[in-house]
Amino acid sequence: MKLLLAGIVLILIVEANAQWYTFPGQAAQGARDMYRAYSDMKDANWKNSDKYFHARGNADAAARGAGGRWAAEVISNGREWVQERTGHGAEDSAADQRANEHGRNGGDPNVYRPPGLPDGY
Repeated sequence: MKLLLAGIVLILIVEANAQWYTFPGQAAQGARDMYRAYSDMKDANWKNSDKYFHARGNADAAARGAGGRWAAEVISNGREWVQERTGHGAEDSAADQRANEHGRNGGDPNVYRPPGLPDGY
């Protein structure tokens, strides 16, 4: 219950300029963008492509607005937190976070695109 209340309060104070009625929709669409990038990464199964999909998912979500940016940040930080706790390297996590921030801040995800990745991604 405390976690739910904390989440609600966080949503309310996330962005002063976020309009309350668009934020939840943007967040849901941003979460869907993040899932699509993850699904595409699994589908592509391409060596050294994870940073590209991190940046792309965050860029797509952040383009939705304040809610999408918030969703991308929460999902990205949560994923990296879990990975660090399950024994993945801190260096890889830091590199993933750089790609996440690059995408969320409007950077071009193609900077991280590996050579030969099919055009469908």
